[in-house]
Amino acid sequence: MAIDTTVPISLPLSLRLSGSALKILAVISMMADHCAYFLLEHDNALYEPLRCFGRIAFPVFAFLVAEGFANSRNRMRYFLMLVGFGLVSELPWYLLNGADGTHNVMFTLALGVVALAMFDRLCEHGPIAFLSVALTAAAAWWLKTDYDWRGVLMIVLFYILRYRTIRPWVERRHICFPSQALLQIIFAFPLMAHYGLTGAMLAGAVIFLYDGTRGFIRGKTTKYAFYAVYPAHLLLIAAYIL
Repeated sequence: MAIDTTVPISLPLSLRLSGSALKILAVISMMADHCAYFLLEHDNALYEPLRCFGRIAFPVFAFLVAEGFANSRNRMRYFLMLVGFGLVSELPWYLLNGADGTHNVMFTLALGVVALAMFDRLCEHGPIAFLSVALTAAAAWWLKTDYDWRGVLMIVLFYILRYRTIRPWVERRHICFPSQALLQIIFAFPLMAHYGLTGAMLAGAVIFLYDGTRGFIRGKTTKYAFYAVYPAHLLLIAAYIL
């Protein structure tokens, strides 16, 4: 008989956040960050607060990619969707960043999915699985994708520290999500803090409130619309600047 070793932590229902709520918060954070970075001077009073708030976005997206991969029925389609939106986002990314050799964050998320797929396939072989993850992270660094190797490792950490990933025999309804999230946040925190301590703390708080449910964003149309926000808002910012 399996023993549930999670630490019971009770949170009011009003404080818990679904996956859809996390997506909305991450999108708002991302847009605030990019508006501050591309549209405001560094000495503007709003610049630092918006950039700190903007540091919520990527850790939450990384967390959601790990959750999405774990629950996806078609992981190849999930990967191709991220690559597709990455290709669409390259033009606005180029307009905003110029020919600096970097690539947008969708490719980082796609490489995160590659790392998870290889980890899943090779996990029985121990060191080989972790080597495959390291090589994928190195590819992100070499390609200069946004958040590069740290982004890929963050996704992998969120995935392998999922309670159901480590202990697949425990039913999902028995999992205490806040206490599970503590482990994920603790190990991923150094990677998150690289981009700002305050932002890492805010992102950790948001992830901690996740309740394990999908929420109201369902269906292909709504899902694609969510990902389309990324290239769309970059294009709007570029159009405003140019």
